Amino acid sequence: MTVTADMAISLDGYIAGTDVTLDNPGGHGAEPLFDWIHNLASWRERQGMTGGEDNQDSELMREWFDATGAVVMGRMMYDTGEEFWGDNPPFRTPVFVLTHRPRPTLVKEGGTTFTFVTEGVHSALDRAKAAAGDRNVDIAGGASTVRQYLAEGLIDELQLHVVPALLGDGLRLFEGLGSGARPRPVEPVRVVQTPLAVHLKYRLPNVRETSAR
Repeated sequence: MTVTADMAISLDGYIAGTDVTLDNPGGHGAEPLFDWIHNLASWRERQGMTGGEDNQDSELMREWFDATGAVVMGRMMYDTGEEFWGDNPPFRTPVFVLTHRPRPTLVKEGGTTFTFVTEGVHSALDRAKAAAGDRNVDIAGGASTVRQYLAEGLIDELQLHVVPALLGDGLRLFEGLGSGARPRPVEPVRVVQTPLAVHLKYRLPNVRETSAR
């Protein structure tokens, strides 16, 4: 089992625009981060639609869908996506939501359940691993949640879809990791370049693995 994080990111390091709110979950100016996804055949299929481009970008998105058996996300991501996802969210797996506000588990169509975890990042990950079986656990976001798992050394693979756009301002993925974050080596796994994005996959070896070498 692999713990992954898979994020679209601008060339200048932003994963969302400014002023992220419930009504504007991507923030102002963030459209280029997500426009490339919306016409992919694999993405449209997950939304219950047909058609779309069946290209290399779509294959990479389908690879992520097929490999992921459970998802962890922060409460802000859940709150901003709840209305948009509707009754049949695209995850189709158990989702564990980090929160300080308890809420009963929600069962949605298509196999998605939302379980609200108040015991912290390790508890959420343990529950996600138990639910994922032999498939991966993905740390879906937002930025604060991914940073927490990076700081704890709990993400094994990081895939960044670098979109050819400069946002200039917004929410950075790697800002604020903190001086307490453990330095970790990064091993390139794959680079795929398409007209829509450059897809970079890295392996983040466990600190214990590298210290034993």
